[in-house]
Amino acid sequence: MKKTDKQLHGLKILFADDEPTLQELMGLELPRMGHQVTVCPDGMTAAAALERNSYDCVLVDLDMPGMNGIQVIARAKASSPDTEAVVLTGKSSLDSAVAALRHGAFDYLTKPCKLVELEGLLKRVGEKRELTRKYQAVKRQLERVEGRPTLVGHCSQMESVRTLIEKVAPTQSTVLILGETGTGKELVARGVHQRSLRADMPFVAINCGALPENLIESELFGHRKGAFTGADEQRVGLFEVAHGGTLFLDEIGELPKAMQAKLLRVLESGEIRRVGDNDSFRIDVRVVCATHRNLDDMVAAGDFREDLMFRINTFEIRVPSLRQRLEDIAELAEHLYRRFCKEPVPPGGAFAPETLDELKAHVWPGNVRELANVIEHATILCDRPPIRPEHLPRHFARRRLTQEAVRRGPRSLRELELEAIHDALERHEGNKPAAADELGISLKTLYNKLSQSTSLGKTA
Repeated sequence: MKKTDKQLHGLKILFADDEPTLQELMGLELPRMGHQVTVCPDGMTAAAALERNSYDCVLVDLDMPGMNGIQVIARAKASSPDTEAVVLTGKSSLDSAVAALRHGAFDYLTKPCKLVELEGLLKRVGEKRELTRKYQAVKRQLERVEGRPTLVGHCSQMESVRTLIEKVAPTQSTVLILGETGTGKELVARGVHQRSLRADMPFVAINCGALPENLIESELFGHRKGAFTGADEQRVGLFEVAHGGTLFLDEIGELPKAMQAKLLRVLESGEIRRVGDNDSFRIDVRVVCATHRNLDDMVAAGDFREDLMFRINTFEIRVPSLRQRLEDIAELAEHLYRRFCKEPVPPGGAFAPETLDELKAHVWPGNVRELANVIEHATILCDRPPIRPEHLPRHFARRRLTQEAVRRGPRSLRELELEAIHDALERHEGNKPAAADELGISLKTLYNKLSQSTSLGKTA
């Protein structure tokens, strides 16, 4: 049977307010909305209730005799960090609301508030808790299968990256991670999240260059039902999914200019608005960005907003390329072997010394991502370690042949032609028409060249 909205987002709520009329009202209206409620006349009674039971949400007045709302929130968070808090305040002062948010409140409402506003806010609390439960379940499952992601390598550049992560992680600052494609920028972002006070909350990643421009706003901020053609149901955006946690915006340099302005507004105001909605609401998200692009050059060219660059670049971490940390190759290769092989590394290591020499001699334009592909390929080919050079992909073998040719000295034009033909045949797994097409020669010419090669072999 399909759950209704009330069943899905029904909350166990602790309500505390010293106004008898509000106590009576909430005692009737919150159950009507589908929630369970415990009504308390003051903060001390609420604190006692928190010692006996746990709650999904505490809904408290800021100004109560004996113990105020912020103190109640602190008690609730101490006993159950996952408990959400919503505050009611009779003051229109922004300072009181900001103080409550700093102490972990999900949101606040100014009294007198409309019941429809309260109902919508509690619905968002329920949606967030549901998403958080799903996230934690997936996170636990991934950690059981793959283990916690860790930075591998002990060269000076990687030690510097670790130091920067440790320093910035406990803060709330935005972080900009710079580095070439494949260097592990998302791994650094996860490291910042895991060492922060938000570690138990969602880490949500999105590649800004992987989505069509017309879908990015909906993906980030969500949309209401009917907001545009195809919006058949309301959608929660990734900012909302990441509430309380970290949102990782990978390849921020690919974000269209129109979306750059909207992102800047969100970062400055702390509020988002779903596509098709008129009202904004507050979110608590730490933003970490990454790019392989040079943002200074993009700003100079008019492709990236300078004010947004300043806003996201509060703290910068630069990840080294693999060719800058060749001393980490052996450690990285062993780590990747364990990931793909799922077996203990033999006492002598998983790689023959000459294989490690091959890996260290490579340029690695694809960085660690390319290394991972190479190790996975070699692990599949190698029945039993150690992995030898012949288990590496073909381009490594071609490089060895080229190096040997350089050592042998200059070759004839005919030798170079035959080498090109054999390479093309290897790439096309012996398919001669395909090889001839790639080389730009006729099939007859290909056969003639191969025939000449055979004749030369017999003469020799």
